[in-house]
Amino acid sequence: MDFVKEIAEMLAKTNAGLTAEEISGMIETPADTKNGDYAFPCFRLAKTLRKAPPLIAQDIASQLEKPDFVSDIQVVNAYINFYVNKTDTVKSIISQFVENGAAMFKSSIGSEKVICIDYSSPNIAKPFHVGHLRSTVIGNSLKNIYTALGYKVVGINHLGDWGTQFGKLIVAYKLWGDKEAVERDDIKELSRIYVKFHQEAENKPELNDEARSWLVKMQEGDKEALELWQWFCDISMKEFNRIYDRLGITFDSYAGESFYNDKMQAAVEEIREKGLLTTSEGAQIVDLEAYNMPPCLILRSDGGTLYPTRDISAAIYRKKTYDFYKCLYVTALDQNLHFAQWFKVLELMGYSWAADSLVHIPFGLVSLGDGKLSTRQGHVVLMEDILNQAVEKALHIIEEKNPDLADKEKVAEDVGIGAVIFDDMFNTRIKNIVLDLDRMLNFDGETGPYVQYTHARACSILKRAQYNGVSSDIDYSLISDEASIALAKAVGDMGAKVKEAADKNEPYIISRQLIEICKQFNRFYNTNNIMQSEDKQKQARLALVDAAAAAIRFGLALLGINAPESM
Repeated sequence: MDFVKEIAEMLAKTNAGLTAEEISGMIETPADTKNGDYAFPCFRLAKTLRKAPPLIAQDIASQLEKPDFVSDIQVVNAYINFYVNKTDTVKSIISQFVENGAAMFKSSIGSEKVICIDYSSPNIAKPFHVGHLRSTVIGNSLKNIYTALGYKVVGINHLGDWGTQFGKLIVAYKLWGDKEAVERDDIKELSRIYVKFHQEAENKPELNDEARSWLVKMQEGDKEALELWQWFCDISMKEFNRIYDRLGITFDSYAGESFYNDKMQAAVEEIREKGLLTTSEGAQIVDLEAYNMPPCLILRSDGGTLYPTRDISAAIYRKKTYDFYKCLYVTALDQNLHFAQWFKVLELMGYSWAADSLVHIPFGLVSLGDGKLSTRQGHVVLMEDILNQAVEKALHIIEEKNPDLADKEKVAEDVGIGAVIFDDMFNTRIKNIVLDLDRMLNFDGETGPYVQYTHARACSILKRAQYNGVSSDIDYSLISDEASIALAKAVGDMGAKVKEAADKNEPYIISRQLIEICKQFNRFYNTNNIMQSEDKQKQARLALVDAAAAAIRFGLALLGINAPESM
């Protein structure tokens, strides 16, 4: 039974003047169960019904006929509080699990709709550093969340594989590079000479002119320039894929900036034909003053393209190729203006879908407590180093707590990497994060290891009980204590949280729900002696443990985190 739906349909039959769907969106789950299992606030009705909200609540409640699944209805100020029969609550949730397994947390609301997600998108020939962490893991989680809702999701890694940086790198390689050193140290050596270029260019600005000339050679198809460019790309992808493999992340498209080289001219001509291009100091721009934004640069004074040119071309290509319902761009908060500008240019070009379908998903900075990371100046912390440190620390903790654990290296990998991912997505994405391995790997805090350990504890209970699956004749009345009810409700709420996470593009909603399930599970575990319970009660409690383990496993998977069965 969908309690929210049932209550909404009941309220829709009153004089509230709202549809069941509208009411469903207004129903709340009180933090304190003393205020009911569900609550309907009447503040919004004051304007239409022309009464004080508490009077409206009294009036609507008087029109309700209490159904069997509701044990009580109470009015408190402007709220109508509904208390659901405890046995019905547990029965509704566990019976869904019996019938559907973890599929109970999924939905088909996105059926036949395509979501494109542009995320990670590192620059070729630069190291994969912790600054890439947020886009990569947030984008991957959103991909998992939308997939769970039935959408067809296209994960796009829009690689930074073109531009002036390659001209700089070619110059750096010719001046200070060595083929053997690059083949031995791969991207680390490319990063070293790239940093050296910027250091030298401060006193020798002519190096920048030389770099631009090499970019022109690339654009004109020069054999040597393109061979070096392709070599740098191959080295970088080998590095990136090693990181992606450890994170368990895959993409459906690696079409980067270079893919759109032959598509940008058509986009520029279309902008010009629609009378949007004007000249400013030799550059071609779209004036956005009417929309309180600076001009959007389309072509440099030398005719070179810019990021907006490529992004506009890419959006048009993706719409034609995938016919997306939404296209999400997971990038840093400081790119807000860039996206607002070229989104507006597409609107002005007559693409009505741009206003509703293109969505920038901004996030805050990641740091080690000593300021913003920078590749150009060489102040960079490699992503692989962070993962290695997290895994090593996790292994040390496991060896202290459970030295005889089988496959402890694999478990340490899952725990260490899971800790980094979970920490990133524990708060709203707009919040800046500071990497702190001690905090991340605390098994007693609101962390990834705490969630993974709770899952392992649930699996251990099921294993010790030799549990073979949920029986069809569970006596739900035997698990009506408050701890059991709270756990069942937390498990049952996971499906709604998946929808909420997609509506807000906020993976942290999943991580917070996982913490809630784990807290309630540990309360349930400490309150009830599962193994010593009478047989029928034991089977009912084990069914709840099984459902909780499945919910935790499902939620962790949405975040891109593995769920070890032993720790």
